[in-house]
Amino acid sequence: MSRLPITKTPKPYVGGAFIRSESGRTYPLPDAAGDFFANIPQCTRKDLRNAVEAAAKTGPGWAKRTAYNRGQILYRLGEMLEGRRQEMVDTLVRFGAVKSAAANEVDVAIDRLIYYAGWADKYEQVLGNVNPVASPHFNFTVTEPMGVIGVIAPDAPALLGLVTLFAPAIVSGNTVVALASEKTPYPAILLGEMLATSDLPGGVVNILTGFRKELVPTFATHTHLRAVSAAVGADDRKALRLGAAESIKRVRIAEAVTERDWFADGAQSLYAIRDFLEFKTTWHPIGA
Repeated sequence: MSRLPITKTPKPYVGGAFIRSESGRTYPLPDAAGDFFANIPQCTRKDLRNAVEAAAKTGPGWAKRTAYNRGQILYRLGEMLEGRRQEMVDTLVRFGAVKSAAANEVDVAIDRLIYYAGWADKYEQVLGNVNPVASPHFNFTVTEPMGVIGVIAPDAPALLGLVTLFAPAIVSGNTVVALASEKTPYPAILLGEMLATSDLPGGVVNILTGFRKELVPTFATHTHLRAVSAAVGADDRKALRLGAAESIKRVRIAEAVTERDWFADGAQSLYAIRDFLEFKTTWHPIGA
């Protein structure tokens, strides 16, 4: 007897759970052949605000984890992506990637997670400092996470772009609310499934799907988002910078894929971690 295959219902990943869009709206996602693949949740500003609340609730506990533990968890996420490598490659191919390019994108994404996992217990020694001062004091500068970071992934490469933007933010103790690629959101949804079964606490990385035109203004103006890391075009850049100036948040614009080689070693850096840190200087009297 013939049967209809059971297709997966994609859902955003927020607060450690798979949710339905607050509005119940969806939009159809075709594959590279133009055939219907799935209905993707069209998240709203309310969904974004809920995700920020989930990230803020998780943030203090995540920031208190030891750097070594955060590195272990990020490394484990790389292991999980390695274990489901072929599934992710097939997903990218289904949405138009050449097989060799898809395999390369997954491999580089895995390597990028491992790269930042390696920095977890080292960036403090490089970015912090003991400062010479002209008084009888010890003077130390140490780093602290900023809080909740907004991430807006590029349309392509959908997986690698997302990983490149969120990994340096969370390794230092920040939490993330990410908007997946608008054109190819399914790799981010698949990554969310890996996050759900990894050691990463629910709420550290939250992944939304939907349209940039609806969500970018809220990313820009939400006062509990302390910074935004985005790969967007000129119009969205302007909206982000204007909104960020009003809400006093840091904005880091990653150039679009046509302007930046996401696959190059230069796309990963200690300074990507530094972009979402605050620096605290402490004075302590000598002999006290």
